[in-house]
Amino acid sequence: MTSRLTDLQTRVLAILHEVRPEWTLTGGGALAGFHLGHRTTRDLDLFWHGLRVFAREPEDCERLLRAAGLQVDVLQRSPSFVRLRASDGPHVVVLDLVAEAVPPIAAPQRVAVRDATIRIDTEHEIFANKLGTLLHRSEVRDLIDLRALLARGADLASGLRDAAVKDGGFSPLMVAHLLQGFPLRKLADAAGLTDLEIAELATFRDRLAQDILGFALP
Repeated sequence: MTSRLTDLQTRVLAILHEVRPEWTLTGGGALAGFHLGHRTTRDLDLFWHGLRVFAREPEDCERLLRAAGLQVDVLQRSPSFVRLRASDGPHVVVLDLVAEAVPPIAAPQRVAVRDATIRIDTEHEIFANKLGTLLHRSEVRDLIDLRALLARGADLASGLRDAAVKDGGFSPLMVAHLLQGFPLRKLADAAGLTDLEIAELATFRDRLAQDILGFALP
């Protein structure tokens, strides 16, 4: 597999490996860089599993990035979520730092990045998380990731089960309903999709909704 992360993204991951407690790379960054290499990503999602609120972790990230010569801007800050923008001039990466109180289903994997090692969530962990996000947002990248994970062999039944373990409000029936109304055509221009890609994703969306209904209904 060829990583689709940019040079700046891998540099940032290597710089931040020193932060303690350790974070875990998840979401599109983990899929694009280490699991699937199926698409590019603008954001990197760093989760601190087991933390309810941050202490000084975001400030430590800012300090290390600035010490490495990068420009860092804080775009959003709350007790459990911080969004940073790091750049080296023409190249930019957005970092979403998340204090995640819910423990992972499976222990993270450890991978090499340049001269460092970091933790990444397993494919199944990301699959369950992606199913959960369908309740809260409509983004084309989630459909693209779910399609790639299912093609890779992800098990829908266990993914739905574990999504419910991680989110007590998770409902397969509601997810299927939301998928049926997923505004794919409306989001297509912003995602840069061709007509063929829209048609293929629409077919996948409809099939996934029916498959989920099969598990949700008696």
